[in-house]
Amino acid sequence: MDADMAALAAAIGARVRQERQGRGWTLDQMAEAAGVSRRAVVNVEQGAANPSVGTLLRISDALGIGLPTLVVPPTPRPVAVTRAGRAAALWSGEHGGRGLLVAGTEPPDVVELWDWSLAAGDRHDSEAHVAGTKELLQVRTGTVTLVVGDQTYTLTEGDAASFPGDVDHAYANDTTSEARFSLAVFEPGVGSTTHGDEPST
Repeated sequence: MDADMAALAAAIGARVRQERQGRGWTLDQMAEAAGVSRRAVVNVEQGAANPSVGTLLRISDALGIGLPTLVVPPTPRPVAVTRAGRAAALWSGEHGGRGLLVAGTEPPDVVELWDWSLAAGDRHDSEAHVAGTKELLQVRTGTVTLVVGDQTYTLTEGDAASFPGDVDHAYANDTTSEARFSLAVFEPGVGSTTHGDEPST
């Protein structure tokens, strides 16, 4: 984990701990509410691991704050600007690709804007998000293989797709050149329907 990723992991861990303790939840209650292991919660809070985007989504949903709020410090200004090179890198590919969360809105209806790069051979598998999640993808350079459920689509530069994010999906680069794409994710009702203020029993 490089210095920037380590700093981000520490900031996320501190935010998760603050939100969990603010609700009076134990580590076990947090784990149960998010549907992850206690060890995963401990690792995130300690900034000791590079958690998957899926794990962070589960935790942020359980806390009712949305992924962008989890990774971006709170700001009183109505306009939040993310300068070039300052986006939160939440995914690193096996071959050098990166998933950067560049902007997002607050709950209950969360919109995320991502900047993705996939090196040759990279693949990111994403588990189904909460019901009603929608995603929009546009390829900026290269070729991206989009897998949604059991359907596969090949998208080249300039191509775009809209698809449900509440089914298993994946983005892959099966070519020998880097691919880049922009991704927008709409996740409705974060914290208001699937999770309440108290963990389920």
